[in-house]
Amino acid sequence: MNAIDAYSKVVEASLAKLSLEREQIEQAAGWLCETLRQDGLLYVTGTGHSHMLAEEVFYRAGGLAAVHPLLDNALMLHEGAIRSSSVERLEGFAQILLKDTDLSARDLLIVASNSGRNAFPIEIVLEAKKRGCKTVAITSLEHSRQVASRHSSMKRLFELADLVIDNAAPYGDAGLSLEGLETKVGPVSSITGIFLMNAIVVRAVELVLQAGVQPEIFVSANVEGNQSTVDIKRWQARIKRL
Repeated sequence: MNAIDAYSKVVEASLAKLSLEREQIEQAAGWLCETLRQDGLLYVTGTGHSHMLAEEVFYRAGGLAAVHPLLDNALMLHEGAIRSSSVERLEGFAQILLKDTDLSARDLLIVASNSGRNAFPIEIVLEAKKRGCKTVAITSLEHSRQVASRHSSMKRLFELADLVIDNAAPYGDAGLSLEGLETKVGPVSSITGIFLMNAIVVRAVELVLQAGVQPEIFVSANVEGNQSTVDIKRWQARIKRL
């Protein structure tokens, strides 16, 4: 068995573990359904590679229009990878990012952070809760329970969010050992995290349809004869990144 086969098994095992999170996924989807019924927004954010989870559900073919990503260039790897790691540890940055948003009790916030130890994901949850907004954390409990918080509260993300979903990633994220190499390779959290995000969305769409509400869904701009029904101007007025 070569590394491709071995990595496939690592990923498949992690995805299989997500069945243990079914109740939490259902809860998050139920909250998102209620948000959509109230014409609220799904706010999503993450730092490091976890920011990809926010991008995955934003302006996405087959995805909800009602998604507001909380992303900033200073937190993005392509603007300076090492610097972004420093910025996510700065206390006060989350408050600045939220300052110009209308995040409120009718909305839902999902925060992705594999370690859950740095200031940004912790503070953005704390700030959202002050506004009465429900918060969901997607994090690695195996990793987070083995590290100390880098925030002055001494709390980790899983200790603060209203709902915690374990992404089943191993400590350090990489899950594959290769002969002759001390360090593991093959990260897991992006794959499981993206599955979790989309699972929450598709279940919420199903629930809101059952409630008699028609959500606005993006259609790929690269489909011939695209007849999108999304009122893009309405969403642009509410979502900065559009």
